[in-house]
Amino acid sequence: MTTPRVFIDGEHGTTGLQIRARMSQRQDVELLSVPEAERRNPALREEMLRRADIAILCLPDDAAREAVAMLENEPSTRIIDTSTAHRVDPNWVYGFAELDRDQAARIRAARYVGNPGCYPTGAIALLRPLRDAGLLSGETPVTVNAVSGYSGGGKQLIAQMEDATRADHIVAPHFLYGLDLNHKHLPEMRVFAKLDADPIFAPSVGRFAQGMIVQVPLHSQWLAGASEQTVRDALTTHYDGSNLVEVADRSQTAALSRLDPTELAGTDRMRLHVFASKDGARFNLVALLDNLGKGASGAAVQNMDLMLAAR
Repeated sequence: MTTPRVFIDGEHGTTGLQIRARMSQRQDVELLSVPEAERRNPALREEMLRRADIAILCLPDDAAREAVAMLENEPSTRIIDTSTAHRVDPNWVYGFAELDRDQAARIRAARYVGNPGCYPTGAIALLRPLRDAGLLSGETPVTVNAVSGYSGGGKQLIAQMEDATRADHIVAPHFLYGLDLNHKHLPEMRVFAKLDADPIFAPSVGRFAQGMIVQVPLHSQWLAGASEQTVRDALTTHYDGSNLVEVADRSQTAALSRLDPTELAGTDRMRLHVFASKDGARFNLVALLDNLGKGASGAAVQNMDLMLAAR
């Protein structure tokens, strides 16, 4: 069997660079590449897309759609799209391998895989197990609050945060955005968390490069009166056997007085916590991850490995 060829379309962007770094020492794949000076050469880009066994698209939505159209008659090239263009498309498989027991197999067999967004990865990881366990109704009004490292905003935001010589240098340690409550990640949160309506989503950015905290606060009455342990057990059962998603036990969570969003920076793991009020009436479900790890580049490599396993 020949060595599989992988092309990262958009390898010079933030997500693409991280994927390339994860693959730089691997001998089991041949990494196709367009030199940065040639990255706007459409003929060379199309050649690489067609040569690849797997193309990983790290592009804006419109450019991702264009790349997919180029490969419509090239069935030998399988695609992982990290943009939002195809995440809820029924012809694509959602690339969160831990979504349910069968999702990894679906990814393994798929031609088209939509890589999840970083915020939805945390929100869906918390909500989907509760829906599948029958603890949470799809009608429940859900709120998702989150803070991400600024690398999630791409090169422009990174430059605004890090270059003090720029006129648009951002000096605030933390800022809220998505104030119109119409964030592009809402559709995948609704669809894959099995919600009847979009959640209220409040994203924010902190002055740290990588890391993320996603919070879903819920009243116990919205969880069929479930106890803290019942909620934690639902999460633990759902992720049993996963080597990337872990559920903190009660003693680990109780020992915390604060939670650092950068704790898992530089890893591809995600840790889930269940915080509860003393009377058990209120919960705060929390996902901790790296916005460029399990939230983007790490997930893309995980999906690639699943797809390569089917060769």
